[in-house]
Amino acid sequence: MNPSRPSGGRPLRNEGDDRGLSTIEVVILAPVMILFILVLVAFGQLVDGRGALDGAARDAARAGSIQKDHGTAMAEAKKAAEANLADVCSGPVSVVQKSAGFEPDTLFTVEVSCEVRGLDAIGLNIPTTLSATFSSPLDPYRRTA
Repeated sequence: MNPSRPSGGRPLRNEGDDRGLSTIEVVILAPVMILFILVLVAFGQLVDGRGALDGAARDAARAGSIQKDHGTAMAEAKKAAEANLADVCSGPVSVVQKSAGFEPDTLFTVEVSCEVRGLDAIGLNIPTTLSATFSSPLDPYRRTA
């Protein structure tokens, strides 16, 4: 009887047969795990950009609603949005008034949009333009001088 074969006829497994298997697993799985982590970071930056854009729209609407005239309101709204989005956007910040007129007891609505950084972190240069809209009532006690 051959000692390397049990009574069933199949050869016994040698303990040295698994050498190097862990190395192969690491070589295959490590890049996949790193890519997965980078994708999570990139989408996290998109979510962070969305939150920053919402905050910038809120601040822009409020900054514009307390001004005395329409021209100053749009200038202040744009300045507020650009200050909030300086480190979030990779391109110019667009501020557009969505409400009609600038009369007392109405809403001042602005839409803020820009191209946010996000998937650039993993080397995918996919332009991602996000926008947010916010309204603020025109302050009846706003600046008059």
